[in-house]
Amino acid sequence: MPQDLPPAGGYNPVQYKRNIPARGFRPSVLLLGTAGIMTYGFYKYGVGIREHNELAREKMWSRIHLIPLLTAEEDRDLVRRHLADQAREKELLGTQTSPYNSDRFVRPTFAVTPERAAK
Repeated sequence: MPQDLPPAGGYNPVQYKRNIPARGFRPSVLLLGTAGIMTYGFYKYGVGIREHNELAREKMWSRIHLIPLLTAEEDRDLVRRHLADQAREKELLGTQTSPYNSDRFVRPTFAVTPERAAK
């Protein structure tokens, strides 16, 4: 019985590679696109930080400019309360009394305390 041998000239080459077309963009295009998007994001982030700082500065200056107005309002309220207290004392006691030895106005000092103490 004759031996089984390859044909003369050999067999055709076996195709083991897959011929798949390249999908998507080249890596250099993806890298440039990512860098562009990140650059835009960092720019917008910087603009946002600058705007936030400007708003904080504006808020601080508005509070600084409101301090005299709020102080004057508080002073008017204290004078109103002081005069009401004096009128009440005169009505109750019949005479003007003062716990101090002078007629100079002394700003009342008191602390607001909570009704229940927190533990």
